[in-house]
Amino acid sequence: MIRNLILKNRTYRRFKQDIKISINDLYDLIDLARLTPSPRNRQSLKFYLSNEEKQNEKIFKTLSWAGALPEWTGPSEGEKPAAYIIILGDNSILPKVKNSYHDVASGFAAQSILLGAAEKGYGACTVAAVQRQKLKKELNLQEYFDILLVLALGVPAETVIMTEMPADGNYNYWRDEKQIHYVPKRSLKEIIINNNSEK
Repeated sequence: MIRNLILKNRTYRRFKQDIKISINDLYDLIDLARLTPSPRNRQSLKFYLSNEEKQNEKIFKTLSWAGALPEWTGPSEGEKPAAYIIILGDNSILPKVKNSYHDVASGFAAQSILLGAAEKGYGACTVAAVQRQKLKKELNLQEYFDILLVLALGVPAETVIMTEMPADGNYNYWRDEKQIHYVPKRSLKEIIINNNSEK
């Protein structure tokens, strides 16, 4: 059921690094993205896949991990992602002036990939805080590619729990002394603006 997959699809930032993700699994996930709706059907996204340690490390060094946890610098050795999918906008298909289409398309594609990963038992983190020029150079990407998102993948090595939004409206995620990760969520009533009846 789709609700169960969405509930499993949390943002994980610590993984069982020694459990590899096969290239076939990554291809399966990209196939889901390929079948996802695309604005104007331009299909202007491309995907860079990595599941090898040396390449993974190049990608890892260009990412920032948790803005709400400034004291935490990211996964330690043994907790790093086992694989990455980098979502690229191909400006040779859709010119840069229309990059908003890339952004919409990347959101659709990322969600399809993340739900597919959850179905396979993997967790993921969608990273937008990327040193894009550095990563582009590290991976020798052609100039007409824009790095839109980086999806970090692996078997989760942490517990993520959703909680109610506190009364003060503080939406920052946090960790307790056991390193369990908590994510506040707004209530259904709060986000529906024409809520004329009680649920």
